[in-house]
Amino acid sequence: MIKKILIGILVVALAFGLWVWLFGPTAKGPFLDFMTGKQLGAPADTVVKSRFKLPQGFKIGVFADGVTNARMMRSTATGDLLVSSMRPGEVILLHADRDGDGVSDGRTLLLKGLNRPHGLALRDGYLYVAETGRIIRMPFNPTARTVGNIEVIFDQLPPGGNHNTRTLGFGPDGMLYVSVGSSCNVCIEDNPYRAAILQMRSDGTEARIYASGLRNTVGFDWQPGTGRLYGTDNGRDLLGDDIPQCEINLIEDGQFYGWPYSYDNRVVDPDYGAGHEADIAASRVMVHGLGAHVAPLGIKFLTPETAPPGYGGVALAALHGSWNRSILSGYKVVALRFQEDGSISEQDFLTGFELNEDVIGRPVDIEQGPDGAIYISDDYAGAVYRIGWGDMQVADSKTVAAAPKLETVPFAPEDIIAGQALFAANGCAACHDPASAPKGVQVKVLQHLAQRYDTDSLKALLNVPPGAMPRPDLTDEQRRLLAIYLLSRD
Repeated sequence: MIKKILIGILVVALAFGLWVWLFGPTAKGPFLDFMTGKQLGAPADTVVKSRFKLPQGFKIGVFADGVTNARMMRSTATGDLLVSSMRPGEVILLHADRDGDGVSDGRTLLLKGLNRPHGLALRDGYLYVAETGRIIRMPFNPTARTVGNIEVIFDQLPPGGNHNTRTLGFGPDGMLYVSVGSSCNVCIEDNPYRAAILQMRSDGTEARIYASGLRNTVGFDWQPGTGRLYGTDNGRDLLGDDIPQCEINLIEDGQFYGWPYSYDNRVVDPDYGAGHEADIAASRVMVHGLGAHVAPLGIKFLTPETAPPGYGGVALAALHGSWNRSILSGYKVVALRFQEDGSISEQDFLTGFELNEDVIGRPVDIEQGPDGAIYISDDYAGAVYRIGWGDMQVADSKTVAAAPKLETVPFAPEDIIAGQALFAANGCAACHDPASAPKGVQVKVLQHLAQRYDTDSLKALLNVPPGAMPRPDLTDEQRRLLAIYLLSRD
């Protein structure tokens, strides 16, 4: 019954997306890919170097690919990188680069079977994960790369809705903060936790609304030195190309930020503003406008002690990119510099995800490693990029080719043969072998798998496939054999 309901919801969502695409307001960019979960794959090294542009002195490479729907990140004490893989329902640990090639040395699947995991936080030996309807935590050993039993600390988050991600962060006060987006484009919410940031203790108790009227504040972070909380906010759709702006807000306790009654600097919303003049007058206005429909997500203040020269205390914000605009906007990472008078200046930091309306990625989150390296997650390419400077190494064609394989034990010939038979019996060649694919089918050639997976991690991927890939009806042992065959092809 649950499976039928989920299929029905998916069909309705796809039908709505198709209607918007064909007959509704402006829909442009990878809108249908977003609706279906399609992944492009990480760009080739030559594309990275020709497309991506950074300020002088910086360089970028692919740190890890094959991270389906990579969303929020957290760096561990050992330099590993936690990443939420939202659509597959997983949390992945990308191993730190110890051999100096700029590429993750491997990965561990820490958690699976979660309900749209998104926000991540670390505190007092625990890993915290925000699913769409609850917050869980578990003991986490960063050295052993293991987690303990899951404990539900808060189960009153309103699940799903148009904005179903939940982001976590611990403030300087030791309290846990969680952002909850609105259920709609614009409406009057029934649940007071919607379009708000909540505050609670680390065990989930004493939860309360910290700030409200925030349509969808996916990213937030505290400014070093001042302890001020700043967050991104996504403006509403369907009012045209250039209104309203997406926002950077200074988020303070007890304040209301306007949605759904107003936008920008207390401009009255045409659908819900009338009759709420007092609420609008009392609302806080944005401290910086990012432009319309750019869809800001993660924001990260760079730690002054490990930041690149000239970037101490600068915040980087990921602009995921527009869909409701006739000319694409966003699709980049910007640097925000905070002035003494409270204003913010904005400059491009990383561009190239979109070029002449061709989109190869959508940045989501920014994280800084213990060595100061900057990481950018990309949920469209299923990749995490590493940005370095000076003598800091990032991936290039030579180092990627030289990356060590994770699997060191020789495969048994009979296992390879059995896996090859499963590959043929399940029609895998139709999507992954150019010589066997039907005419018109877009083929995804499987390459360099052994540089990214071992048998167990690839078997886990086959159990919860990425994007539009169907889940093969196999036993656990058959998935192991199929994984062995795919790895042996490298």
